Amino acid sequence: MTTQRPRTYDPPRPRTVTVDGARVACWEAGPPDAEPVVLLHGYPADHRCWRHQVPPLSARHRVITPDLLGWGASDRPLHLSFDYDTEVARVGRLLDALDLDSVNLVGHDYGGFLSLGFTQNHPDRVRRLALLNTRAHGTFTRRWYAVFGLLGLLGRNPLLSGPARHLPYAALHRRSLAPLVRAGHLDARVVDGYLDWMAAPEGRRWLLHYFGDYRTPARPELRRRLSGITCPTAVVWGRADPYLSPAIATGLAGSVPRAELTMLDDAGHWVMDERPADVTRALGRLLERTTPNG
Repeated sequence: MTTQRPRTYDPPRPRTVTVDGARVACWEAGPPDAEPVVLLHGYPADHRCWRHQVPPLSARHRVITPDLLGWGASDRPLHLSFDYDTEVARVGRLLDALDLDSVNLVGHDYGGFLSLGFTQNHPDRVRRLALLNTRAHGTFTRRWYAVFGLLGLLGRNPLLSGPARHLPYAALHRRSLAPLVRAGHLDARVVDGYLDWMAAPEGRRWLLHYFGDYRTPARPELRRRLSGITCPTAVVWGRADPYLSPAIATGLAGSVPRAELTMLDDAGHWVMDERPADVTRALGRLLERTTPNG
């Protein structure tokens, strides 16, 4: 198959808003009075993971791509909590800071994990929902469950967290993204933006602080509430994801009443980079669907 290369987005300077007393960087494109679309990135990326999707989506929508608190150009506060429930509620406070009552919410990876919980807790604030290669109600494949579980242990254990601050996290993450760079799906400069902050002592300290609050087991309460999601939903998935089983995607599509599944056989976890045009088309179809309120 020919590699898809749609026009990418070179974002302007971000707008900054304050959430929980910390600075969150947000990029906006499209008509300011159009229906809003909020794109939440995953781990360890930032707003640039949506660079292929922003130009076409912003032709008709107000597209907002924040760097979630702790990532990219946003602050990395050590005094705040980053457990799941706090992070889900923080999405609402981010929307409040942006003066957005309700949005079309799109999330990849960790951003999808948060988007699912926020939609279940605040259905009146989500017009349409898209979940892309995310743990959602489930969890990781066995190998990566162990890796992220170990990071959590390093972050929570005072005897381990000190020595763990000296580990080469930027280099380790760079190695995991190297196949995408070699394949031409990801520019090395984008990777630098994702990871360079981890090379600094304060960056490594925050990363361990984050993982100290992170929990790896599946969330059965999210699974139980899938059937209660009433907004139009898109599930977009790269089947060759080494981190997350496609069974999560089929579980979402089978349980969420208005879900449309787009399964891409020759793509992996970074589906927006590997199959950008297909992802954009799936999101475009979602945004054309009628919401319960018309």
